[in-house]
Amino acid sequence: MGTKAGVGISKNSDSKKAGIEACKKAMDQVVDPELIIVFSSVKHDQQEMLFGIKEVSGDAALVGCSTAGEITSDGPSEGSVAVMAIRSDSIDFTVGKGGEIKTGAKEAGAKLAEDITSKSKEDVNCLLMLTDVLNGNGADVVRGLQDALGKDHLIVGGAAGDDFLFKETYEYYNGNVLPSSLVGIGLSGNYSIGVGVRHGWVAIGVPMKATKSDGAVLKELDGKPAVSIYEDYFGKKAEELKEEPLAKMAITYPLGISIEGSDELLVRAPITVDDEGAITCAAEISEGSEVRLMIGSKEEAVKAAKEAAEQALSELKGKTPKAAIIFDCIARRKLFGRYAKDEIDAIQNVLGKDVPLIGFYTYGEIAPIGDNEENRFSRFHNETDVILVLGD
Repeated sequence: MGTKAGVGISKNSDSKKAGIEACKKAMDQVVDPELIIVFSSVKHDQQEMLFGIKEVSGDAALVGCSTAGEITSDGPSEGSVAVMAIRSDSIDFTVGKGGEIKTGAKEAGAKLAEDITSKSKEDVNCLLMLTDVLNGNGADVVRGLQDALGKDHLIVGGAAGDDFLFKETYEYYNGNVLPSSLVGIGLSGNYSIGVGVRHGWVAIGVPMKATKSDGAVLKELDGKPAVSIYEDYFGKKAEELKEEPLAKMAITYPLGISIEGSDELLVRAPITVDDEGAITCAAEISEGSEVRLMIGSKEEAVKAAKEAAEQALSELKGKTPKAAIIFDCIARRKLFGRYAKDEIDAIQNVLGKDVPLIGFYTYGEIAPIGDNEENRFSRFHNETDVILVLGD
């Protein structure tokens, strides 16, 4: 049998019925699934939606989260419930949960690793994680996992969303809704996996050094208030950038950080600027980092999605793709607007239209970056397209 996956989606306004419909569609393609993956809009009553899914899926393990938009083989969606059902005789799936993010992001990551590895019958080859980042640092979650598993362990995933409201996200563990939390799936066994990571943003202007920062708050670049990187390029003052939220500008003009051993810059999305000119980003920028202003376009973003799919497919080393999971930043969705399906089409043209595909628009992505095995390890990304493909 190998690995078999099915995908279903529902836009039913009744939350429980939406869960039932989406899960039934997925299970029409897979008999007795071992794993159910759920991505849902916060438009739905989260618990009622899960009740509907569990009514159909029974004892199958379940993991998922709320989103800023759903993705399936049919393309992008909003206000819906998306479900993937998987069964495999080559992959063992072990689901687990971490602690609450708000009480300690790093500790939550370590707890997830411990929960999954203690229950898995074999060594976990890959850990797929779904996390809240509105109440803690996503990079700290990744560090907590790496402290427990090893820095070079394959960790892939995304940060849950809430339809671009930025109020509260939800994570799903079996039949339970867990706010401000972290859940995951450990994969073990004899199988093939490919991961593609690309963003498509291009560096412009001269590099600047982060001379003062505190976690996600970038205070100074080259000894000047951080906002100067935008003031100098756009000719706007900090006051104007506060009146027109920096987050909107970040959709096209994020920041990029140079990473040792990688030609691909790590993207950081600026969100707000304070009275001192400090920029709060969606994830940390360490002091001493080389920072560049970036520019994006629909054409380059589609090209990046295609390249990410090609990278993931090449890592399968000739094996047939059986299922794909996409973690795609909400900033990319905003950049594409009504042309968002172009990105998904580009991915499917590489992987194959018949490959079951599920994903969601995220508040951050987790995936390895680096040009070779020695320096390639997982980091927290912004505005990036991450594609995980399972094959056999």
